[in-house]
Amino acid sequence: MVFTTLFHHVDMDWMREAYRRTRKNGAVGVDGQDGEAFAADLEGNLRRLLDAAKSGTYRAPPARRVHIPKGDGSQTRPIGIPTFGDKVLQRAVAMLLEAVYEQDFLDCSYGFRPGRSAHGALGAMRDGLLSLCGAWVLEVDLRKFFDTLGHHHIRDMLSLRVRDGVITRLIGKWLNAGVMESGAVTHPDEGTPQDGVVSPLLANVYLHVALDAWFAREVQPRLHGRSNGIAVSLDRVCVPVEARPRPVGRPPKGRRRSPCSASSGRPTAPRLRCSTARARRCTRSATGACPRAT
Repeated sequence: MVFTTLFHHVDMDWMREAYRRTRKNGAVGVDGQDGEAFAADLEGNLRRLLDAAKSGTYRAPPARRVHIPKGDGSQTRPIGIPTFGDKVLQRAVAMLLEAVYEQDFLDCSYGFRPGRSAHGALGAMRDGLLSLCGAWVLEVDLRKFFDTLGHHHIRDMLSLRVRDGVITRLIGKWLNAGVMESGAVTHPDEGTPQDGVVSPLLANVYLHVALDAWFAREVQPRLHGRSNGIAVSLDRVCVPVEARPRPVGRPPKGRRRSPCSASSGRPTAPRLRCSTARARRCTRSATGACPRAT
């Protein structure tokens, strides 16, 4: 089902709830406004955000780029910090999209979803390995995932479920808002700010279409053994895969009968199966006397 009208659900009560869910003591954006300053005229600020979004006059400010240490400190991770008002509007849109996509996301996805965490992913990984009685584990780390998300791919994947004009315009403005670093504003052709409120949801939609649903639809039916794809986070996926099971009734490797008799060393007569006997051997088929032997 494709939703063409969703933003009409957003009213002042919705915006107040979005403000309540927005972190108040986070880093400030390019305008320097924090949660306390925004709350000084809360109703007026929320009304202006709502009216600008519905009329199409909202202009998304660029995100303030900050580099934080990554791993052992030898590398840095670039993050983009939106303004506080932009965070509130992004939260309002994310609340709408969550109601749609939480019905679609697979149970194996744990990154940035309501009521889920990396600890739950580790628990599912443990249970999956125990149920498989041991397995190969394929770990995939998506390098620079947020920085390389294609804008056109995100729009195309969103249009599969959501075609509300207000929402698609807002997401397009956030993707094209650019980043400010050292006083200069740049507009990358790909990527989404890693500290943006709506960015994790957009990344989940991308991974759902490009990885989770594809793995369940195309890969798992081709595997001989069982498998469980588990998204620990938005940029790390672990896949426990069971080793290929031995066909039922086949003797283990190294214990197969030799074509030669162990006692006489002579080749044994081939045992032909009668087409009418099916499950049991015909006494005449061993010598080839049965006319229906195949």
